Amino acid sequence: MHIYILYMNTNLCLYFTRCSSQPLSETYIQHGTEYKCNVTAVPLVVVEEILMNLPADHVVLNCRLVCHEWKELVDSAAHWRARCRREGLKSSRPPDDWCLFYFQSKKRRNLLKNPRADDCLNGWEIVRNGGDGWEAHDTRNPFPDSTLGITHCFVTSFGLCLKQQLIDLKKEGYSPAFMDHWQPNIKISDWYTPRSDCGSYYEICVRLLGQNKEVIRTFQPDKVYFPQWNDEQWCHMTHVFKNYGPGVRFIHFIHGGKDTKFWKGWYGIRLTNSSVEICPDDDA
Repeated sequence: MHIYILYMNTNLCLYFTRCSSQPLSETYIQHGTEYKCNVTAVPLVVVEEILMNLPADHVVLNCRLVCHEWKELVDSAAHWRARCRREGLKSSRPPDDWCLFYFQSKKRRNLLKNPRADDCLNGWEIVRNGGDGWEAHDTRNPFPDSTLGITHCFVTSFGLCLKQQLIDLKKEGYSPAFMDHWQPNIKISDWYTPRSDCGSYYEICVRLLGQNKEVIRTFQPDKVYFPQWNDEQWCHMTHVFKNYGPGVRFIHFIHGGKDTKFWKGWYGIRLTNSSVEICPDDDA
């Protein structure tokens, strides 16, 4: 009995590596220490299983160029639906494009650095540092989702405190062609809470910018004010940019606030778990 390991090299050839001392059938052509197989002789059901075990970007960029049959297989919704099922990627409703859903789900991550104050203020650019300035503290009241393990937050003072990040989408792996053609949903999320013993307010502004930093879309809701002697609950701010048109190259995220009593120290608004994500349509 002969055992062969089937794999694909970077030149798009299927190979059988010999694992026994017996010679291979003459059906296969000797190629150095390996044995090349004509790809057209491999049943499509076998090819499909092989492709399912190769990196998805390799399948799209290389494997679909091998022949017409392989292109049809790679372009089929069934292939990407099977990949999603195998890798545990779930959709609340059937996506319009399973391939796009797969790649967006796999690439999805928070594009903001240090969003939970675990690394003090690193990753953020301080715009306004009023009062006693920004600091990172332990959370006073538990975060609503205990499974996230959030124990730190950014705290503001009696003067206006603002901090920002500028996200370069190309550097994060989202090419201009991808952004212009698909215009994927951009989901903004932020969590904030006041202190119960002091009034405060929260503000946020997120802008989608073009190549020259020109503004394409803006999300800037009204400031959120909290009175003194409030219940100190965590609040959630969300927004989704959709159908924003071509040209988006950067995302500018800025937020902050202050207390309204002008008390020395850090009695202003508290923030944590901020996020900016490129996400599938069904999860926006």
